[in-house]
Amino acid sequence: MRTLRAFTAAGAAALLATAGTATAAPSPPPAPTAQLTDAQVDTAVRRLDATVAEMMRRTGVPGVSVAVVHDDKVVYLKGFGVRRVGDPATVNPDTVFQVASLSKPISSTVAAGVLEDPADFDRHTELPGFALKDPWVTSHVSTADLLSHRSGLPDHAGDLLEDLGYDQAYVLDHLRLAPLAPFRASYAYTNFGFTAGAEAIARSRGTTWQKLSADTLFKPAAMTHTSTEFQAFVDAPDHAATHVKNADGTWSPRFVRDPDAQAPAGGVSSTARDMSRWLRLQLSGGTLDGKRIIPADTLARTHLPEIVSQPPASPTGRTGFYGLGWNVGYDDAGRLRLSHSGAFELGANTSVAMLPLEKLGIVVLTNGAPVGLPDAVAADFFDTAEHGKATTDWLALTGALYARINAEGRSPTDYAHPPTGAKPAGEDSAYTGTYENPYYGKATVAATSEGKLTLSLGPEPMVFPLSHYDGDTFSFETAGENAVGRTGVFFSPSDRTVRIEYLDADHLGTFTGG
Repeated sequence: MRTLRAFTAAGAAALLATAGTATAAPSPPPAPTAQLTDAQVDTAVRRLDATVAEMMRRTGVPGVSVAVVHDDKVVYLKGFGVRRVGDPATVNPDTVFQVASLSKPISSTVAAGVLEDPADFDRHTELPGFALKDPWVTSHVSTADLLSHRSGLPDHAGDLLEDLGYDQAYVLDHLRLAPLAPFRASYAYTNFGFTAGAEAIARSRGTTWQKLSADTLFKPAAMTHTSTEFQAFVDAPDHAATHVKNADGTWSPRFVRDPDAQAPAGGVSSTARDMSRWLRLQLSGGTLDGKRIIPADTLARTHLPEIVSQPPASPTGRTGFYGLGWNVGYDDAGRLRLSHSGAFELGANTSVAMLPLEKLGIVVLTNGAPVGLPDAVAADFFDTAEHGKATTDWLALTGALYARINAEGRSPTDYAHPPTGAKPAGEDSAYTGTYENPYYGKATVAATSEGKLTLSLGPEPMVFPLSHYDGDTFSFETAGENAVGRTGVFFSPSDRTVRIEYLDADHLGTFTGG
């Protein structure tokens, strides 16, 4: 049997032989080159009207706005549909949309405009009121760690606190209680970790994130209808209401999503016209209309991989990375691909995708809850530019992906249908009272005059009617951006505790009574 040493020696000898001489250095692979012609891009642009119209027909999404930039020119800018169902006002390139997590690459652009050197991203982040569970990690975590989701915080840590009505200060302060995965060795998408990194930059300069964003990017780039404040979105006369899909397939503007608590991560509102200016800036290395807005070296740093976000699913699959506010990937031709999606379950879905080598980018804004339309429009566009036509049904693909994501977190138990022979509940007094939790705060269980129980959570208590399921187990219908349908409430009267299922993913969901 050949030993490992023999195998290694043989392999080394083979490598030396192919090198020609022992002193010859291997040549690097050739750099990728631009491959798309103007004619190919024009073909993709001409298809967009029909693509958007067909995808709106298939999904029912009420309003869409699209911008395409190529070679520092806006080659497509158009709105479709209506701003609000039931109102005839139509979407145009200046209609303001909430962009959700498309805020992240916009915010990393702001950070790149503030920091003086690419290495500044690697410096320790100091933010009063923010700490992580491990003191060593707290003392070493950097801006890059937080903007690339590699701090070790759990997936979407803090989002449920926001749903319950807690403000930014409370959420950032309580992240110190969340369990940590290995620092800089694990990826978990975390809005409030990202927010902490961005807010630290603003606080270090003695200003707010909105003012820093306006002074650094929005004003210099003449993005005149872009803001990080929810009130600015609401006050815009021409803004798109958020819509959710009803059981019958129609869409309604039933909810309002105020993302101020996580403004850097999800609070930006903008227009297709403003986003086209940002795309031009990105694809021109930080310049716009001949003026330097963002330093080239710090902007380029945001485009580099920082952590593996999607390991390859097969031997021939490609690895996905996350940079500083960007999904980072490389195609078969070695070209850098940058992208990011944004999604509010309460009614918005957006997407941006860029091929910097081709100086080509697209942004798609919609006023409907995520069903995959923006990502599909972008994928169809690039597919058509590459191949002259779409090679797959991108909407079916992205729609299935979002449907799978939406199903995550739902309870495996069907609480709407108690089991046959369910045990009766105890007396109300076995459950009523006040319970405390160091992370989620106070929970109050009360009996109504109709003989029902309610559960109150949050700083300005949200009241949830409880339905009996079996014995000491009840349920309620969750609400908010991260709603997961019915969730279980498990009382233990003997030790005066109650565990709330959907709050317990990170084992933080047990409340203790007095």
